[in-house]
Amino acid sequence: MAHRLLCGLLLSGAVLLGAGAGLQAGAAGTSNPTVDSIREKEKEISQIKEQKEGLKDGLSNLQEMKKNLEQQKDNLKSYVEQLDGNLTEIQARIAELKGQIAAKEEEIIQTQAELEAAKEREDNQQEAMKAHIRLDYESGNPSVLELLLQAKSLGDFLNRMDYVEKMVVSDRQMWEDYRTARQYVELCKEELELEKEILDETRESVEIEQKNLEELIDQKNRDIISYETDIGNKEKAIREYEEEIRAQEEEIRLLEAAVAEERRQLIANSGSAITYDGGAFKFPLASYTRISDEYGMRIHPTLGVEQFHNGVDFAANGGTAIYAAYDGKVAAAAYSTTMGNYVMIDHGDGLATIYMHASALYVNKGDIVARGDTIAAVGSTGRSTGNHLHFSVRLNGSYVSPWGYLSP
Repeated sequence: MAHRLLCGLLLSGAVLLGAGAGLQAGAAGTSNPTVDSIREKEKEISQIKEQKEGLKDGLSNLQEMKKNLEQQKDNLKSYVEQLDGNLTEIQARIAELKGQIAAKEEEIIQTQAELEAAKEREDNQQEAMKAHIRLDYESGNPSVLELLLQAKSLGDFLNRMDYVEKMVVSDRQMWEDYRTARQYVELCKEELELEKEILDETRESVEIEQKNLEELIDQKNRDIISYETDIGNKEKAIREYEEEIRAQEEEIRLLEAAVAEERRQLIANSGSAITYDGGAFKFPLASYTRISDEYGMRIHPTLGVEQFHNGVDFAANGGTAIYAAYDGKVAAAAYSTTMGNYVMIDHGDGLATIYMHASALYVNKGDIVARGDTIAAVGSTGRSTGNHLHFSVRLNGSYVSPWGYLSP
């Protein structure tokens, strides 16, 4: 009987060693879960739940925005500034949400891999326990009374009991490891489900914000047209428009003066400056629907007066990429109530291009850009009644037809 007990204990120890090796291999180099790792996982889940709760609170308050806009409708300039600020806020929120979607998709991949590794550890530990229990049963481990009767002396008995106690501790540890592994698997499952829920809700939030954006743009278009076509506002609207165009011209003139001064300093210091080599411009849009307004004299679509249109309007979907038409340096990337978000690029030798009404700007003043670089996105900011790119070309301080430099 003593021989059978010893064999059983040795075999049991071998199973434990073998199980440990199997667990290490099955976990692909990852360590077994501990009480600390369980607590860390529970903390992560708590943070994800807070993130989920805060998701809806971060959505734009469209009704509040509309209420504030109502107070500005009698002053078109203030109205446009207020509404464009709201559009920028919503677009920033959309960009933030899209960033969260990309990050969450990556987190889900990592959590899925963690769950699979945890399941593998659990399965290996479960198999080890089954083998251990089966060995205990087959070895027929004796009771304490049997050990006492079989012992040759008290010392022999105590030695046997000590070995058995160690095996009991080992059995208890094996069970605790399995229980911890099982708990960790369940936590990984919970975390994965929460992350998937947040991903779905974030995608829904993007859709909501996109609708908010489109609704505000539509409202802006309607209100500007209504303001400019109203008989009572007609003369006032024409004066305001002419004043804004003069302010726009002055803003660009000052930018050109700054560019010219910088050019003089560069030549004085290094003998070189940006030069235009006469190459053809790249078409400034990734895609466009149609030419909505040509360069030259035209009857203003809502004011009904003859006005000079200093560029070409290309109708395009909001968010469409706007390209730098040619190599150059960004002279301005800013906002005005007439041009909205705009970019001005100096190409050298008195040649510049201007890109107006963007929904977003991707360059800053002073940036060097190459022909075809994405510099902005199509929008309807400024005094605009629909998504489009207003593309202008200036040569030596005057507007010229863009068609002399590009073709559709």
